[in-house]
Amino acid sequence: MSAAAQLLNSRAEPAGARSGTDDPTGHPDGVRATARIQAAYNGRVTTLPQLRSDGPFHLRRMRADKDTAKVGIIGAMSAPLGGDRLTIDVTAGDRAALEVTTAAATLALRGPTTAPAHYDVRLTAGEHTSLRWLPQPLISAAGSNLRQTYTIELTSTARLLLREEQLLGRANEEPGHLVSRLLVHRAGRPLLDQQTAYGAPEPGWDGPAVLHGHRAVGQLLLVDPAMGTRRDPVLLREGSRNGCAVLTPLANGPALLATAVAPTSSALRELLDKALAHALHK
Repeated sequence: MSAAAQLLNSRAEPAGARSGTDDPTGHPDGVRATARIQAAYNGRVTTLPQLRSDGPFHLRRMRADKDTAKVGIIGAMSAPLGGDRLTIDVTAGDRAALEVTTAAATLALRGPTTAPAHYDVRLTAGEHTSLRWLPQPLISAAGSNLRQTYTIELTSTARLLLREEQLLGRANEEPGHLVSRLLVHRAGRPLLDQQTAYGAPEPGWDGPAVLHGHRAVGQLLLVDPAMGTRRDPVLLREGSRNGCAVLTPLANGPALLATAVAPTSSALRELLDKALAHALHK
């Protein structure tokens, strides 16, 4: 049995099933895995010439929506854990239409090592391409240590819809340490480079200037060449207890970024859906 298969089996076993220990299972060096999705337009519909599952990522074709191909990512084992290095590489070729989602929330957990886990998402969209990245939330559990990075390359005619939701801690627990970076280039020029950090030892992350006690945070990025007119920022407020969102234009392209904070995941999703509706119909 290969080392990867042994690790997969060890993470799939119930806690304490091996050697009676309560310590987290898994190899101290963590998992190294890269899943790949490739979409291509064949002149009639978008096809999926490559779906390469790896490590905790099981890729599944879903029912297409008109001309849009859909891929679901299913977790095959507990990940990301400390020390893991996980990558999802998505390429949508010219004129392709692709939507990627996840079957469930991604849960970052404490691992067998204090080293951070790395979770990298790489999205590339070609000419006249539509790419939608709409995963379920990422949950930063107590004791976890995760570095998440989005690296996105768009052509000048590509359209992107990206939703990112983060839940800081499960019920009645403090979050782990979560650092997330979103780096977007359009036509070779920087469109957005943003980094956020939550949980100890980050200073002031839970203060009134940042989250003000909220535990759900997210953003929605819409890049669309059809948005030709410049827009003013819009504050979308549900009230201090229910969170709020702001929808702002980006300087270097036809793009709108919504950033939201809320007390719960459902309130966060409502705010992001409201921001998207405002962006599409304004």
